[in-house]
Amino acid sequence: MNEKKAGTLLIIDDNQDLLNAAKIFLKRHFSRVDTECNPEKIPHLLQSDNYDLILLDMNFTIDVSTGQEGYFWLDKILEIDPSAIVVLITAYGDVNTAVKAIKQGATDFVLKPWDNDKLLATLHSAMKLKKVSNENSSLKSQHKQLYADLDKQFKDIIGNSEPMQQVFDTIKRVARTDANILITGENGTGKELIARSIHRNSYRDEEAFVTVDLGAVTESLFESELFGHKKGAFTDAKEDRPGRFEMAQAGTLFLDEIGNISAPQQAKLLTALQNRRITRVGSNTPIDIDIRLISATNMPIQEMIQTGQFRQDLLYRINTIEIQLPALRDRIADLPLLVEHYIKTYAKKYNKEVHKASEAALSRLMKYDWPGNIRELQHSIERAVIMSASSILQPEDFFFNASHKDDKKNSKFDLNHLNIEEVEKLLIRKALDKNFGNITEAAKELGLTRSSLYRRLEKYDL
Repeated sequence: MNEKKAGTLLIIDDNQDLLNAAKIFLKRHFSRVDTECNPEKIPHLLQSDNYDLILLDMNFTIDVSTGQEGYFWLDKILEIDPSAIVVLITAYGDVNTAVKAIKQGATDFVLKPWDNDKLLATLHSAMKLKKVSNENSSLKSQHKQLYADLDKQFKDIIGNSEPMQQVFDTIKRVARTDANILITGENGTGKELIARSIHRNSYRDEEAFVTVDLGAVTESLFESELFGHKKGAFTDAKEDRPGRFEMAQAGTLFLDEIGNISAPQQAKLLTALQNRRITRVGSNTPIDIDIRLISATNMPIQEMIQTGQFRQDLLYRINTIEIQLPALRDRIADLPLLVEHYIKTYAKKYNKEVHKASEAALSRLMKYDWPGNIRELQHSIERAVIMSASSILQPEDFFFNASHKDDKKNSKFDLNHLNIEEVEKLLIRKALDKNFGNITEAAKELGLTRSSLYRRLEKYDL
């Protein structure tokens, strides 16, 4: 901070000589110094200007030293601007009065007659506090706005289907509790999105939401990642580092892919959750934790318990409430909404004039099994938007992997039960896969017109 440009200062005191002396000294250190001897003008001054710092006398009536006037005007200032930084001016005998005023919201006090160096040091400390307060307020606003944009209630969780309505209902019921949640579902169903929604609808919503991809954490770094470490605890520990539990203090910790952790990792996690405390690697000092735990997995946890791959007592800890996310094929009624959403998203991202998918394209999308769920749909639409030369996406804009269950089932001829329709279906699939879903090229390879190929796609429900 440049001391000569430290900010704007307002001094309020009934002693005009004191005001003049203070202004002469302090104008060298502040960008602007305003003075006022009549406290009645405080409301007008604060409403017409924004001061970084206010220097306020405690007594304005001759022979009065109770500080009551100071209390009154301090309350007025904080009523007008709750973030105001107020430093009190008081006499030696009024220190107890000043201390009481600090408890009511003042930042500090200076004694009359003051020492210039001590006065300046006090004011600069108050200015630093103002700066930190502004930065914290700004960060908190940004944090709140960021999550508001990401996670208005169910904002980006798109769906009106019955399975999704059940999910929304469960979120509403559990979000305002501290119950541990286990979210289960296939890859790509949106488990982290659900976890964020639970957090944003909880009473911890202004605190941190911290994620850990346990599937990517190695055995050797598990404790350090979750519980933190002290400097020198191991070779690369060059400084103290908090773990994810500490980072999530008072907020929500999201443990993704929890079904992937080993038996020793399960034991360490269970101990931390049971005791509600962790100890950094290299330290003997336990740290109490206060977190809301949400976990997620695509693994068959119940089967893993039967085979001894997952601890039942750990499951009890993480699974007070289970939310099962439906696969996209089980909520296919939501697909048109999802397609519309992602077309808008990627058309804007890539500056493409793509507005919608044709009925034929939607029909084809709704017949596909979507083994990769929402994530696969998202990537398919992103690719289609990028590659399409039209404002309306057509069936040939989409390419599906040959791993579709119908493709697997019909990938070979059964020479004992050969019929022309099965052969034709297989040839059409092969041609589409070979040409990355391009209807025109597939039709050429098959010796058909586009319209003839479309009729066969409709006939065979492809």
